[in-house]
Amino acid sequence: MKTDHDSSALYDGIRALVLSARQVIARGVDLVQVHTNYEIGRRIVEQEQQGAERAQYGKEIIRELAGRLAAEFGNGFSKSNLEYMRRFYLAYPERIPQIAQTASGQFPSLEIAQTLSGGWRSSSEKPQPFSLSWSHYVFLLGLKDEERGFYEIEAAQQGWTLRELKRQFNAGLYERLALSRDQVSIRDLARRGQQVAKAQDLFKEPYVLEFLGLEERARYSEADLELAIVSHIEKFLLELGKGFLFEARQKRFTFDEEHYFVDLVLYNRLLRCYVLVDLKIGKLTHQDLGQMQMYVNYFDRFVKTDDENQTIGIVLCKKKNTALVEITLPKNANIHAREYQLYLPSREQLQQKLEEWIREQEANDNSE
Repeated sequence: MKTDHDSSALYDGIRALVLSARQVIARGVDLVQVHTNYEIGRRIVEQEQQGAERAQYGKEIIRELAGRLAAEFGNGFSKSNLEYMRRFYLAYPERIPQIAQTASGQFPSLEIAQTLSGGWRSSSEKPQPFSLSWSHYVFLLGLKDEERGFYEIEAAQQGWTLRELKRQFNAGLYERLALSRDQVSIRDLARRGQQVAKAQDLFKEPYVLEFLGLEERARYSEADLELAIVSHIEKFLLELGKGFLFEARQKRFTFDEEHYFVDLVLYNRLLRCYVLVDLKIGKLTHQDLGQMQMYVNYFDRFVKTDDENQTIGIVLCKKKNTALVEITLPKNANIHAREYQLYLPSREQLQQKLEEWIREQEANDNSE
């Protein structure tokens, strides 16, 4: 009899169930707060529209409400919080038809049911209009429309905490993804989030690895960089993007009696292919590209199965040379050079770079 093993397995299963249930309860409370605040914002705006046509009227409504509500319910209904609720409704006015109300119309009825997989759905199988916490939405209200849509979708899909949402925003995720796309794909980012259907959909420019804790000016080797990445593998995979799984570091393979080592071997479950990463702390060379081409060729011929897609190679370097990449590799090569940096980029510089890139694209389109 394996009573110890069986008991341990039972405990692990029940523990996971309890933790999941607590998360569900917490998320349900968050959604109640979000929907309630949205309804409060809607009623404030409608009252303003029915009143005098002057800005001071709206301020007086909020001030009076804040005084009465805060006296009864606490600081959660301060003047500044009521203003956030008003802005929340104005930012998402199209979502009001999706919020069901009770017959009395006094309170939004969520009727949330949990799926066995831990997901959420309404009893009518319609998707919930909001899926983040109120703190997430307060942060999102400060963003531009297109960025707000993108970060809301990504935060919901990836399960980002507020801290991770702020980190991704401060790291310029939207701009870095947009710089690797054409204009149509940039518009899709705001409407649909990051969709991964081909290799090009994965890439950012640059990758930001500030979480490794390596000093920008300090001397470090490629081995130091690799060790730091493996020590922070969860954050590294999150920075790479959606669907990445870690398989091995310094993966050895032998060809023609010579041993070769791939720095990092990953797998992307969305694209169903291997992703090989080679780390370079210096400037990119044509030898680096040639070496990665050999790695990719080997995996395509001897490692991947027939039902898997072609292997992707990424040379992650401190400084790339676009012209060198174009002249070294054939157009259909599945090899990509991308820069990394060890500090958070300036959002202003990224936005300026993106605006310049869009103008160049528009000029090229007009000349054709």
